[in-house]
This record gives sequence, structure tokens and C-alpha cells, in this order.
Amino acid sequence: MHDSIDLLPPAPRRRRRWLRWLALGLVVLTLAVVAVGWLLYQRLDSNITTDTATANELARYEKERPSELVAGAQNILIIGSDTRDGPGNASYGEDSGQRSDTTILLHVAADRRGATAVSLPRDLMARIPACRRPDGTETNERFAQFNWAFELAGAACTIRTVENISHIRINHHVIVDFNGFKRLVDAIDGVEVCLKQAVDDPEARLKLPAGRQVLLGEQALGYVRARYSLGNGSDTERMGRQQEFLGALFKEMQSNGVLLNPARLYPVLDAATSSLTTDAGLDTLRKMYDLVRTVRGIPSDRVQFLTVPRRPYPYNPARDELVQPDADQLFEQLRRDRPVSVSAHVRPADGKPGGKPAAGAAGRSWNGAEVEAEEWTPEPGSPAEYDVPSPSEPSYGPASSPAYGERSIAPPGASPMSPPAVSPSPTAPPTYEGTTAAHGICG
Repeated sequence: MHDSIDLLPPAPRRRRRWLRWLALGLVVLTLAVVAVGWLLYQRLDSNITTDTATANELARYEKERPSELVAGAQNILIIGSDTRDGPGNASYGEDSGQRSDTTILLHVAADRRGATAVSLPRDLMARIPACRRPDGTETNERFAQFNWAFELAGAACTIRTVENISHIRINHHVIVDFNGFKRLVDAIDGVEVCLKQAVDDPEARLKLPAGRQVLLGEQALGYVRARYSLGNGSDTERMGRQQEFLGALFKEMQSNGVLLNPARLYPVLDAATSSLTTDAGLDTLRKMYDLVRTVRGIPSDRVQFLTVPRRPYPYNPARDELVQPDADQLFEQLRRDRPVSVSAHVRPADGKPGGKPAAGAAGRSWNGAEVEAEEWTPEPGSPAEYDVPSPSEPSYGPASSPAYGERSIAPPGASPMSPPAVSPSPTAPPTYEGTTAAHGICG
């Protein structure tokens, strides 16, 4: 009897030891998970490059910048840079400097129930203010094509130019390069597109068969960059294709298959933060996540994409000008955080029924489709490029302009800084040609 009693205690002791080891193992596992999570977070956080120089430069011009009208609304300028600097970008050829291949003004409503992305044509004729370059030298104020602002003096000059055009206060800016775009598309396993005909475009490094297919990073980049091998060859058509692609990208990232699956979410976050340059307001994963979280609930049919109303510039058909008053009305709606109406097919490019091309706009069809304008030359005696120097800044010669061989053109006696005549304002804002994320590329 005593022997049996002596044999009982070891079993409870073994169970207690097993429980202690289990608890210790769980603590170690928890610490390991936390450590890995912290390391991954730090990696994602460090991916983002902070652009403090732009904020410092904008602060110098605070008095001339527009004020915010609606608290909580966000206006983010997205700049797609075609710089060949940085990992993965050199394969697209040698090119000095930087250019804004794509610029989109993204307006996120204060109630987070809608978002509108407006593409700004790179060939849009605009007043570019005098800007300071990174090396401290200054450019002259000039009337030239819009994307010169980024090449001349970077993001701050681009933001000031957009604010001059739209009178909308830019809250944040994001610069993404080729490699960042490709990685993001790869991270969501590609985006589905539908092609009516096969494409072979060596310049865009794109070769695709006709039909429905999923494009991964390299192909996707070629698809949104291609111009003459897809559609009518116009930059307007390319911007429309970019908008449809971004809508499909948003819809895919918004899906539960990405946001609720850690195995898919981390590569997306890694891709989204790499090759990304932002202002200090978006330069951490936490700040970026807060923005994404507020936008995640927007229905895809309330995420709209459109191009600012434009038409051929009368004095150079290879350039664009704004259609007025439609463009100003669009910017006024966004500035006051009011809904913008878009539709797949609306009025002609000038915003008026039965519109005809402006005088001198030969070289493009009036629906905004560009045709080859290489044979066009300015009239004899026309001034070539217009700089508007101020008394306090140095005067720069041709070397100060982008090395394209391009010029801002106006006929003799015309003032290139004077905008075209503005049409009478209608009683209500027009419906703009555009699409939504719900539409998708394949309809």
C-alpha cells in the first residue's frame, strides 16, 4: 500500500515540467514573431525616401500658394518619373536628368466616400514659375509645356505649376519610378487586360498577342508607356489607358484576396514602399497605411479617372491647352470637395456640341486624337521660346531650357503668357469623359 502511494507524485511533476516548457516555448515563439514583425516593419518603413527639400522650397513661396477650403480633403500629386537612375531603371536607356512621364492629381474626399484622379498632359502649355534648382541656381518664369517643370527644378516646381493651373492646394506628393511600378504589379500577380490586336512595340519593350491576358511588371510598364503601337497613337489615348490600368490595379489591391492575406499583403507593401519618394506627411508605413485604410472603403464605382479637358494648342498642334471653362469648373469642384460627374462618352474635346478645331490646330483630329505633327513649323519670324525673367534673377540662354530642342510657340505679336479667350460659364459643371475603377479594362 505504501509502495503504491510513493509512486504517484512523479506524474504530476512531469506534467508541470511539460507545462513550463510549453509556456517557455510559447514565449520564445511570441518574441520571435514580434521580432520578425518589427524587422519587416522597419524594412518597409525604411523603403520610403523622404523628400524634405521640396517642403523647404515650397515654404519659401507659402504666401502665393492657394489655401485649403475643405478640412479633411486630401489632394495628392502623383508624379511618375522616367529617370534612369536607381536600381532596375538603367535598362531603359541612358538619359540625363529626370522627366515626369505621368502626372496625376488625386483628390480624396473629406468624407472618404469618393476619390477622383485627374491626369495632366505632359504636353500641356502652362505658366511655369521661376523655380530654384537643387544646385541653388534659378530658372526664369516661362510659358512652356508642363513637364518641363519637373525636369527644370523637380517636384517643388511641378507642385507650384499645378497649383497655378488649378488653384488647388497640394497636400502631399508621391514620386514613383519604373521599377517601383513593375514591382507593385508583380506583387498582386498581374493585371488583366484585353487587346483587340497584337502589339509589337520595341520602344516600349512590349510584344503581346491579341485577346484577354494578364500582364506582369515588365509587360504592364510597356502597356502604360506605349503610344504609337496602341490605339490612335495619341498621348490622350495613352492617358486613358493608364487610367483604366490604375483603376484595375486599385480594384485588385482593394480585394480581400490581397488585403486579408499576409502572404500576399507583405509583397504588395514592400513593392508599394520601395522606389517611392514622398513628403514627410507620407514617409512612414504608419502614415501610408492610415491613408490606405481610409481609402479602402471607397466603392470602386466612386473611384474616378479622367483627363483634364484639353485640346490642341493653336500655335503648335503638338502641344495642348486647357478647354475653358470646363477645366476651371473641374478644378473648382475638386477645390470645394464637390462630386465630379464622369462618363465613357461625352461632348467633343472643346466641351461644346458640334465643336470644330481651333484655328491653327491642324495636325490633330478634334476628338483629341493626335496625328503626326513633325512637318509643322512655326511661321517665319515667330519667336521661339519665351522666358519671363524678373529683375532679381539671372537671365539664362538656351542652355537653361530642357534639352529636347522643343520651343514654346506663338505667332508674331501674340503674348504667350496670355491664356486663350474663355467661353461663358454654363449654369452647371459638365460631365467629363472618364472611367471608374469598377469598369475595368475588359469592361
